Amino acid sequence: MFDLSGKVAIVTGGNGGIGLGMARGLAGAGARVVVAARNSTKSDAAVRELGKDCLAIATDVTDEQSVKALIRDAVARCGRLDILVNNAGINIRKPPHLLSLAEWRQVIDTNLTSAYLCSHAAHPELKRAGGGKIVNIGSMMSIFGAPYAPAYAASKGGIVQFTKACAAAWAPDHIRVNAILPGWIDTDLTRRARDQVAGLDENVLKRTPAGRWGTIDDFRGIAVFLAAPASDFVTGAAITVDGGYSVVG
Repeated sequence: MFDLSGKVAIVTGGNGGIGLGMARGLAGAGARVVVAARNSTKSDAAVRELGKDCLAIATDVTDEQSVKALIRDAVARCGRLDILVNNAGINIRKPPHLLSLAEWRQVIDTNLTSAYLCSHAAHPELKRAGGGKIVNIGSMMSIFGAPYAPAYAASKGGIVQFTKACAAAWAPDHIRVNAILPGWIDTDLTRRARDQVAGLDENVLKRTPAGRWGTIDDFRGIAVFLAAPASDFVTGAAITVDGGYSVVG
């Protein structure tokens, strides 16, 4: 039920943070992982760690031609595509009245439009393989609002609705599409947030029933579940991985 032997998975932003945690899970379950990211040095290091004939393809997920090349090259080198994880993302921490249009577009394009571009390009290959799995990465900001994350929250709310639309549209093609909503996870992105937002660390620990920040390896299991036959009747779902943060009033 959780065996991914012989499967090929693309993970955007898979060279660090949550993306690397998921890539570790997929590779550990037997999948051949393609790390798609801009930083080749980080990607090469990730691939060396992952092993199992994994590879890196330099990709700008906001550029349609780069994304098409990613899918084409991955299939040419690996022979097929079974799993797509849309994980690449950024945040620019400003309130709405200080966020420029260029900054808004940068966040939306990286977090949301990239998921459309990658899914759109991957669909024919997933269909050709007889079906597959797409996993989109949302956020607690898919549920909550925050004064310093207007574009980020909009993009992550959009991820959930995009997930549902694709799940409904592509069910006849045996493509299951689900979203993961991470809570407060210890990554480079959230470390910067802790530097910028006074009291964030204390507030997260106080509210989270698990009593800790998440780690990137907390995403190994959920990635395997949503990519494996175990989740074949799960589609259109948005699953929180947050140590209980979202259930506390």
